[in-house]
Amino acid sequence: MTEEILYEVNDGIAVVTFNRPQARNALTFGMYSRLAEICRDAPEADGLKAIIVCGAGDKAFAAGTDIAQFRSFSTAQDALDYEQQMDQVLGAVECCSVPTIAAIHGACTGGGAGIAAACDLRIAAADFRFGFPIARTLGNCLSIENLSRLTALIGAGRTREIIFTARLVDAEEAQAIGLISEILEDRTAVMTRAQELADLMSGFAPLTLRATKEGLRRLRAKQADLDDHDLVALCYTSADFKEGLEAFLAKRKPDWQGR
Repeated sequence: MTEEILYEVNDGIAVVTFNRPQARNALTFGMYSRLAEICRDAPEADGLKAIIVCGAGDKAFAAGTDIAQFRSFSTAQDALDYEQQMDQVLGAVECCSVPTIAAIHGACTGGGAGIAAACDLRIAAADFRFGFPIARTLGNCLSIENLSRLTALIGAGRTREIIFTARLVDAEEAQAIGLISEILEDRTAVMTRAQELADLMSGFAPLTLRATKEGLRRLRAKQADLDDHDLVALCYTSADFKEGLEAFLAKRKPDWQGR
């Protein structure tokens, strides 16, 4: 069986690869858990200095959560458990004790976009596309923690506009708004540059980097300490969510009813 996440370490630099190219690297629950485990274990990894996160194949970094997994959802608790898991996974990425670099090409949407936003640095290929088109596809919502992370990066107005219009941000716009720091030609160039950045940071004072990461996280966390269970339950237990799920899998336009 093919491993869904590849993990290798060379000279203190780890590379985590989402390895489902046939599904545009759509993320399974197991992939999320493995990514969180790697980030939490980073302090115990002997000599680890940085982590590069990327996607296999030529089409995507990660095109969100594997939608078929939502078919098993039937209660509000299913939705709350899922969003809690997502917050824990993205929190593990954000709190990782070493610098993380999202080396992005192609589609970077939904859960993939959340992971990229939680990394310290984001560089991308010219074919980069970023967003959360959930208002057009599934009819679910982001947690307050996720919204807080996005607004800290690109502002509340831009976050609202991207979600309300369900559009994807291209590489040039992403660089202009500070979402990514560099645009490279293709995946190969992105991976080369990611390695250069990881090598650069590996020579810097690790406690300075760690303290800066944690200080920025604490600043952002002040905005996210709110209860969103009612909002998550509202969306995930709705008839619209079931309709969006089945429409997505059937590749047809959903018939939204607002209930």
